[in-house]
Order: sequence, then structure tokens, then C-alpha cells
Amino acid sequence: MQEEIVGLVSATRGHFLFESGHHGELWLELDSLFVRPGDLARPAEELSRRLAPHGVDAFCGPLSGGAFLAQALATRLDVEFFYAERSAPPQGDALFSAEYRVPGALRDRLRGTTVAIVDDVINAGSATRATLADLRECGARVIAVSALLTLGSAAAALADAEGVALETLANLPNSLWPPAECPMCAAGAPLEPPPAGRAR
Repeated sequence: MQEEIVGLVSATRGHFLFESGHHGELWLELDSLFVRPGDLARPAEELSRRLAPHGVDAFCGPLSGGAFLAQALATRLDVEFFYAERSAPPQGDALFSAEYRVPGALRDRLRGTTVAIVDDVINAGSATRATLADLRECGARVIAVSALLTLGSAAAALADAEGVALETLANLPNSLWPPAECPMCAAGAPLEPPPAGRAR
């Protein structure tokens, strides 16, 4: 399954700034993941199988990729679907400053609901972390975080810190650094403009 998922994304190596505020060397282009939905049928089925025992009432995904996947899983398990939109971009050099919010018309429906967060790929976990915070603000009980692919150990650390389960189909090694600790910055390598497309 890992080889199948990794084969669906294209990777670029360089020196990049991510939404979380971290610097890193691996950029995954994710928009193409959803061009042919049938390519995700088997991974989506497996992820829904792993999440089914958690007994959630709903799935919620950050827009855009996580929401597409969350909707597919909600359809498979016949539960509710919610999404979170980025409501504030990252602020300067602060880590995890981007904000994601569930739209106003849906917020009351989440009160008392047991939810699993679904994302396509979790790198530092900026979108997942912000979505989790907003779901709790809505009164939802988040019990799991999930993704097709996680990079490095950040997703596992986030799940452990928040006391939720982590379900993922694949993991790739990866390094991220706060800007002040970035070895590429220390070596004088400039940040590169990101390749076109959404990334984690």
C-alpha cells in the first residue's frame, strides 16, 4: 500500500518554507492526487476499514485534499462529513499560526459529535492541528487523526500529545526545522519558490 500511495504524488527536493512555518527539503505536489478519483479507491477503502472500529459520527478534513478524502470515507461508512477552511494564513515566522475553521452554518451540528480528522498527507501537521483546535471549539470530541501518508514523526507526536489515535497507510522519513535551526539556512542556501501546486 505504501508504494501505491507514494506513486500517486510527485516529490521535489530543495529548501522550502511550509505552511507550518518550518523549513524542509521535501515538497510533495498533492493536487494531482484527486484528478482520477478511482486511483484512490483502494487506499480510501483501506483507510475507512481502519477507522471504522473507532465508531465516529463524522469525518472532517481541511480543505482541500483532506476534505475530498474525508467525504469519500464518510460516504463509505455512512456518517456525516464536515470540512475546515483556512481562515487565516501563517503569520510571519511563527510556527503553526495558520487557522482553519468549520463554516458557521455547520458549527452547531458538531456539538457532542465524535469526529475523526482526515487529511491526505500530514507533514508538520499545521492544517490537522488547526482543524482539531477548531473542532474542539465547536464542541466536538476528536478521537482520531488519519492520513493516507505521514512524513516523519510529527503526526505521531501530535496524536500522542492530543490523546487521539493515529491511522495512516504509509510513512516516509522526513526532516523539518524551525527557521532558526535550519541547516540549509546555516549553509547559506536560499529558500526556493515552491513548485506549483498544493503541498504538505
